[in-house]
Amino acid sequence: MTPTSPEIDVKRRAGWLPQDQDALEAWLAGHRERVEARGECELHPVVQEFAELIDGDPVLRMYAERMVTEVPSSKRYSKRHLESVEQLLRLINEVLTMAPEFGEEHVTLPLAAILDWTTGTRSGFAFYRDSRVNAMLKKLLTVWCDFLSSPESLYVLNDSDTGWMSPAARRAIGIEQYRHDPVDAHWGFTSWNDFFTRRFHENARPVADPDDDAVIVSACESTPYSIKTGVQRRDRFWLKSQPYSLEEMLAGDESVDQFVGGTVYQAFLSATNYHRWHAPVTGTIVRAFVQDGTYYSEADSEGPASVEPTNSQGYLAHVATRAIILIEANDPAIGLVAFVPVGMVEVSSCVIDPEITPGHHVAKGDELGYFQFGGSTHCLIFRPGAIADFALGVLPHPENPDAALVLARSKIAPPPQPAELVAQQHPEMPRSARRPCLQSGQSDELDPGLLPRVVQIHQVVC
Repeated sequence: MTPTSPEIDVKRRAGWLPQDQDALEAWLAGHRERVEARGECELHPVVQEFAELIDGDPVLRMYAERMVTEVPSSKRYSKRHLESVEQLLRLINEVLTMAPEFGEEHVTLPLAAILDWTTGTRSGFAFYRDSRVNAMLKKLLTVWCDFLSSPESLYVLNDSDTGWMSPAARRAIGIEQYRHDPVDAHWGFTSWNDFFTRRFHENARPVADPDDDAVIVSACESTPYSIKTGVQRRDRFWLKSQPYSLEEMLAGDESVDQFVGGTVYQAFLSATNYHRWHAPVTGTIVRAFVQDGTYYSEADSEGPASVEPTNSQGYLAHVATRAIILIEANDPAIGLVAFVPVGMVEVSSCVIDPEITPGHHVAKGDELGYFQFGGSTHCLIFRPGAIADFALGVLPHPENPDAALVLARSKIAPPPQPAELVAQQHPEMPRSARRPCLQSGQSDELDPGLLPRVVQIHQVVC
């Protein structure tokens, strides 16, 4: 059952699922044994409703049964852990009263682990894109989110090897950076979700150049995934190359035309990261809303290599549940900026702060909202010409599993310099390198050999 051309799975690289496939399969076997040991038990009403949806529609029933029996084309399973749709639903049912445990090779996303087999099958691609399935998944995830927001979920905040208060977990999350009560039994948190959305101490993440409106900062604590320029109004976002398609990313918002030919920066969050969002620029909120979408859909149109989230992240920015926040920057050279936090898997609720409404003024670094539990990624979208270059530390290194984390509220784009000034100070610099952003109508990724040089020159002359 081993596929060809395996890709890096961001869910595994980010610590949401074990990087070791044997560890994932061991967890699945253990979960299956726990469920079987309980014997026949009544399904939660929301799981029973899901079962009735599948059983009551012949097409959904066909997809559901086939996605269990088919072998995923891109995932390295040594043996089958699913035998029937009924068993799949019972495995899901068990998760609704579980909170994620810690471990270097543990499963942080239990539902994603259970569904992992089915999401990589041809029938699974269709099943998880169906609007009725996603409406049902939203109900199911809401029930689980209620448990994760309850005191009952605190049982995983302990100092055992799988607890989030263990020495290894404390080091992994850097708990000293966060507001917590070290003498309280659960560090002062009221639930798993309260712990997951923990806040930094006041000075843990200072805002870069707070008085310079031309400097853009990171909205999230995240690892760079992609930078693309010359993005189009409409493009085939489902292809392996994952071009960005503004109309779908922004859910048809009237602002789309302003971004055509502009730049998209995307980065993903890890399991132990900080999960709150911050304003990348100082400015005024134009609009802020949540767009419903898919929860476990993956890209498939280029075959096995495009199934895993290393290729699906760009795809998910167009189809997954996401928030869309538009900010008119104080600096007219930057203008309108779109921030799009995307829930990739599991609950991944996108919660916009109640103050983030049209007309509200935000200072760079102010909180905009947060992700509730689940895998997540985010995009920043800029108008053509708004970005002259990016800081060296935010250039994506997708093949490097140890790529540096970009800290929240740190500088990602310095103020642009006039091309004339760059030319005077660095006459040896090619004209094409003086402003790396491509002109409207062109579509390509930033030249990885060009950008570092441009950024280094900027750091010398600033």
